[in-house]
Amino acid sequence: MVINNCKIIFDDRIEEGSVQIKSGKIFKINPTETYGEEIMDVGGLYLSPGFIDIHIHGAGGSDTMDGTPEAIENISKTIVRFGTTSFLPTTMTCSIEDIRRPIQAAADAKKSGTEGAEILGIHLEGPFISPLMTGAQNPDFIQLPSKEILHNLAGDNLSDILQVTLAPEIEGSTELIRYLKSLGITASIGHSKANYAEALKGFEAGISHSTHLFNAMTGFHHREPGIVGAVFDSDITAEVICDGIHICYPSLRTALKVKTPDKAILITDAMMACGMPDGLYSLGGQEVFVKGGSARLKDNTLAGSILTLDKAVRNLYENTNYKLYEIIRMATLNPARHCRVHHKKGLIKEGHDADLVLFDENIEIQKVFVSGIMRFSKE
Repeated sequence: MVINNCKIIFDDRIEEGSVQIKSGKIFKINPTETYGEEIMDVGGLYLSPGFIDIHIHGAGGSDTMDGTPEAIENISKTIVRFGTTSFLPTTMTCSIEDIRRPIQAAADAKKSGTEGAEILGIHLEGPFISPLMTGAQNPDFIQLPSKEILHNLAGDNLSDILQVTLAPEIEGSTELIRYLKSLGITASIGHSKANYAEALKGFEAGISHSTHLFNAMTGFHHREPGIVGAVFDSDITAEVICDGIHICYPSLRTALKVKTPDKAILITDAMMACGMPDGLYSLGGQEVFVKGGSARLKDNTLAGSILTLDKAVRNLYENTNYKLYEIIRMATLNPARHCRVHHKKGLIKEGHDADLVLFDENIEIQKVFVSGIMRFSKE
């Protein structure tokens, strides 16, 4: 198949052209030999690499913590409609048994494949967090960091864990961070009350990423820079929730000036109400009230989001001066690097997986391909 008459979004430019797909891969960019091929003329739509969401709890009425193959499949099929072609199902701070089940379900779905977005691995958000920065996490199930608990949680699926969010100031964190680094698992600072010095100590031990920058962490002050200041004063990557609720746009613009589009990753932190109407839902066993684009606990604490990655891209495009290809990079190549799959995903490049998204001038998704198979079409 050849996708013809499109604006191809590369990592450093946008050019008009065509892309040939064979056997689930990008075979040729601007092919000259297309005899016998199916030609799809898309009338000047943008062609982007598929979006990759490294922090998402749920969608379509399902939650990763449901711990079932059906829930993971439903999330996969829901988010692909919004341009997400790969993701990391993300757990919550719950009982050990309640975390083990979704890890197993996600690992099984990764092996067997899904009918929507592809699973690249698993993100553990907690249970090694600070009781002083729980956010929407349940403080009753916080654990002290240890290799033993990590192995108990993961079981035979340790190799499927790609990211662990933890608080570096908690006893046992330094040892666990070093162990995670030795395994090639990304240690991420989040849900933490660390000061600047404690955050830097965590970075030195091996933390290379920050979970939902600004949210559930110590803020920037001119005499105590906190975690935000440590993230700004280092080269670690930073997740951002671009829904205009978790971070106001002036703060977001400031963060991106410091981190640059090469060190920022767009995430949704979406919960089960993503793609669903307003109403009463749950997150990690706690009731969540969704209204007007915001998801909150009964005490008004933000409880994830109902954001989709196409909306995150659109929000950035409308509220910053970055070029579209720079914004797309934050939803594609940067998370692909984070997940260590940039050799096959995150770029429109010959030999890469044909995970592709077609959208119009308003960044409204028209078609989505995963490994060359159309998984969504608006028509």
